[in-house]
Amino acid sequence: MIVLENLSKTFLKNGNKIEVLRGLNLKIKKGESLAILGISGAGKSTLIHIMGMLDHPTGGGLFIDGMNVFEWKEKKRASFRNSTIGFVFQFNNLLPEFNALENTMMPALIGGIPRKQAGEKACKLLTEVGLEHRLKHKPGELSGGEQQRVAIARALIMEPGILLVDEPTGNLDTETGKKIEDILVNLNAAKGITLVTVTHNKLLAERMSDRIVLRDGKTYEYK
Repeated sequence: MIVLENLSKTFLKNGNKIEVLRGLNLKIKKGESLAILGISGAGKSTLIHIMGMLDHPTGGGLFIDGMNVFEWKEKKRASFRNSTIGFVFQFNNLLPEFNALENTMMPALIGGIPRKQAGEKACKLLTEVGLEHRLKHKPGELSGGEQQRVAIARALIMEPGILLVDEPTGNLDTETGKKIEDILVNLNAAKGITLVTVTHNKLLAERMSDRIVLRDGKTYEYK
């Protein structure tokens, strides 16, 4: 369960206060899939970054399984984030000097999993997303869709209960984007992962179990 209580985020720009998020209240049940829609600049990425503890709110609370995670020290948050939350970013953020297998292994190695075990898990995940023939290829040798599949495998290696996805199909052609959609939807259904995706793609949003629109710093029902 993810609960946002009166969550706000304010930035200062040229001495002016900009309210990006204004007292958001939101509950996401375990195993639910939620799409967050809205125009560019609406604060969607800011919201998902706060949900993943990559950014701090200005006010309010973020509760995961009843725990107010921003009351914790950074070290505890980082450990919890690595073990509980998987991220897939629009631009995938793969490390260019490492191959697909090594990129996928990285969170496991950071989490203290032995290299052999991390490699076996990474190989299995890359096979599940159809990249068993690309294990040794570096990001520059992979297509956009293949890079995104590596990013999904990397996000799953710690077996997170929550997967946060930011515009997963934004830079992909229609056919490749559909394949990424299928992977995400199937993961939610088969593994019961709580899936939160920021997207402009209404077709992907329609495949989620719930949808909201972020506008003027607040959430509204999707219609």
